[in-house]
Amino acid sequence: MFTVHVNGKDYQVERDQKLMRFLRDDLHLTSVKDGCSQGACGTCTVLVDGKTTRACIPMISKMEGKKIVTVEGLSDREKEVYACAFGKAGAVQCGFCIPGMVMCAKGLLDVNPDPTRLEVVAAIRNNICRCTGYKKIIDGILLSAKMFRENIPATDNSGVVLVGDAIQRIDAGEKVLGIGEYPDDIYLDGMIYGSAVRSEYPRARVLAIHKEEAEALEGVIGVFTAEDVPGNVKVGHLKQDWDTMIPVGKVTHYLGDAICLVAAEDQETLERAKSLIKVDYEVLEPVLDPFEAMKEDAPKVHESGNVLAHEHLVRGNADEVIAASKYQVTRHYETPWTEHAFLEPECAVAMPFDDGVFIYSTDQGTYDTQHECCIMLGLPPEKVIVENKLVGGGFGGKEDVSVQHHAALIAYLTKRIVKVKLSRQESIVVHPKRHPMWMDITTACDENGYLTAMKAVVVSDTGAYASLGGPVLQRACTHAAGPYNFQVVDIDGKAVYTNNPPAGAFRGFGVTQTCFGSERNLDLLAEMVGISPWEIRYRNAIRPGQVLPNGQIADNSTAVAETLEAVKEIYESEPYAGLACAMKNAGVGVGLPDWGRCRLLIKDGKVEIHAGASCIGQGLGTVLIQVVSETLGLSIDKIKYCRPNTADSPDSGTTSGSRQTLITGEAAKRASEKLTEDLKEHTLDELEGKEYLGEYLAKTDKMGSDVPNPVSHVAYGFATQMCVLNEDGTIKKMVAVHDVGKAVNPISVEGQIEGGVVMGMGYALTEQYELKDGYPVSRFGTLGLFKADKVPELESIIVEKPGVDVGYGAIGIGEITSIPTAPAIAGAYYKWNKEFQTKLPLTGTPYEKKKK
Repeated sequence: MFTVHVNGKDYQVERDQKLMRFLRDDLHLTSVKDGCSQGACGTCTVLVDGKTTRACIPMISKMEGKKIVTVEGLSDREKEVYACAFGKAGAVQCGFCIPGMVMCAKGLLDVNPDPTRLEVVAAIRNNICRCTGYKKIIDGILLSAKMFRENIPATDNSGVVLVGDAIQRIDAGEKVLGIGEYPDDIYLDGMIYGSAVRSEYPRARVLAIHKEEAEALEGVIGVFTAEDVPGNVKVGHLKQDWDTMIPVGKVTHYLGDAICLVAAEDQETLERAKSLIKVDYEVLEPVLDPFEAMKEDAPKVHESGNVLAHEHLVRGNADEVIAASKYQVTRHYETPWTEHAFLEPECAVAMPFDDGVFIYSTDQGTYDTQHECCIMLGLPPEKVIVENKLVGGGFGGKEDVSVQHHAALIAYLTKRIVKVKLSRQESIVVHPKRHPMWMDITTACDENGYLTAMKAVVVSDTGAYASLGGPVLQRACTHAAGPYNFQVVDIDGKAVYTNNPPAGAFRGFGVTQTCFGSERNLDLLAEMVGISPWEIRYRNAIRPGQVLPNGQIADNSTAVAETLEAVKEIYESEPYAGLACAMKNAGVGVGLPDWGRCRLLIKDGKVEIHAGASCIGQGLGTVLIQVVSETLGLSIDKIKYCRPNTADSPDSGTTSGSRQTLITGEAAKRASEKLTEDLKEHTLDELEGKEYLGEYLAKTDKMGSDVPNPVSHVAYGFATQMCVLNEDGTIKKMVAVHDVGKAVNPISVEGQIEGGVVMGMGYALTEQYELKDGYPVSRFGTLGLFKADKVPELESIIVEKPGVDVGYGAIGIGEITSIPTAPAIAGAYYKWNKEFQTKLPLTGTPYEKKKK
């Protein structure tokens, strides 16, 4: 028996266990987040005798006689201050790391009420944030300190909020205080736990599954195999090629494949049961290299063949124009696998209802999850309801189902409420990563540095399953020429199946990779011409009315030149500065149905916003509140944002492609305009129960459309980023200038930019997702994620240029923020050490991981 003192109370605990498990599972103090259970992320930070401690490390037996404080144990004044300060500073995005950051702040401010910025950095240096870039978290802690010292009252949003106002995010308070629910925070009476036994080999035939011993274990509810799937075993985001479980007699595709599912009354029994299951395999030689996979005699990863997708974009005769050009550059580039490393591991809670299932999920598309679960269960959509809880980051990594379908299946078969959650290590193995790519790129220009033609051959390793591999390849190819006035291109790309982990959507969606190579070639061409890297970009930057490399006419919001002008002075004054430009589509585009939908419901004298569009930390709920408030001229206290739910929220597509702000924002505007007409004659109370549906189809032309200037996407964002180095090679400053059309919430836009830049810095310098013979060997703590004490000064500059006539002119910014970062950094190091590098992460920098 142990006595544990938590938040002013003593608790008697009979068995020894990790402190985090006691705080979460027994006391339900869910501000203590389980981000990794490896002591690496800091989301479970609490105070033990006033010192910050990661609750996933110590055992209860070591806590006797000590005082433990969680966010729930803060005073009312502390809670209101942290909620207000973090909200005002824009410190909260997905929010999963924030309670841990708050405890770091309290640990600091209790002993140092007036810290310097460096002291705040030191206080949070062991806690990871993947969303914000840390700058605004530091701002939030400094503002908290000021509010405590000067007894400044906490305030919240009020009145009519307009598009363009820097308001506090509507979900900041619940995220700061840890009371907002992510799926893992759900504890329900009678809930059981489920998990998958996964493949021991990247490629092997499953001969037999021995489950009898596990089934006999007390507390085990069931062990389920592919034979128990009532619908189709194969699911998939776009292409149904991903096995829910590998049937006996079939071959595994990668190490993350589920062989069977186990359900048990508690987590300890679950893990014991999994260890008792034995699987017989016929081990086969895996296909691990995309170039080997393309050979005729290569084993087939899928029966359809090893090439998932092939794109070939041609305008003009590139070979002829390149040969006739004054200068040409050809280089081979390689970019690596990258892990999303969102702070919240995948989790779903499912429960039976009316011969169907209800699923609480953390994902990027409730309707996508519903669709795949319907395929697997063989049920119509009305029998599968999906609701988003808070989503602790995604960055593309939560577009595919991971645990949702497994939870749904167990709930459907057992008629019990079930929670299925990936451990951090499972998450690192299972969900799709950023595609590694191999690129041969040739770029040519005339004697004055005006670009004439570009040719590229791109190969991507799409891993075990299709996921988003086809569209990622397509975007890599369509954007490879960048935001420049190229009229002749020849770009050939292939996405190839292997037995590596699957690759799919990741912030930048393929453009991150090809931009690295194409931007680096421009630096070399500039040298040949005798002009600066800035000048070659400025001369060739696409201007409104000119034709983009894909044939689309650039609209009036196009501001590449303006983003370059914003960095010119500092670029020319620094000896070690590199820069790069980028463009990125907003919306799905290329002729695919791209609907935004929003339903407004008048209930209890308020306007409820229902849209089936996931907020994964980008602040969509706040954007929709601002759009509705401005359009209606209605005070924010009369508007309520509701979580996406397939039962009452119209399908507004996946949160992907930087699309929701523009497309669902326009749908919300249209719904509000309908309501505005009724409000001319009636009060809100008189409209009780009425609904208003807004829809917007972002209409575009198909790839290869036989029209002179096809509209590939309804809008594009543009950017210039610059890296400035110190004499010692450390980064002095990152400057990111982004053309966003209209910034709906400027402080959120800045936060997106800062977070994207830091993510891009990791891609350029430190991040490594290591595979050995198809086996991921990285752990969360070895991925090379940037921490607060290594982040340099970040300057974000927002360029607003009208020209998009929907969604109040807003162009999504989620993806482009990470695209030009790596080539800008590589350009700075090229000036610093004269080494022209063509692979990521860069070597020979102060950030390079030392080999043991």
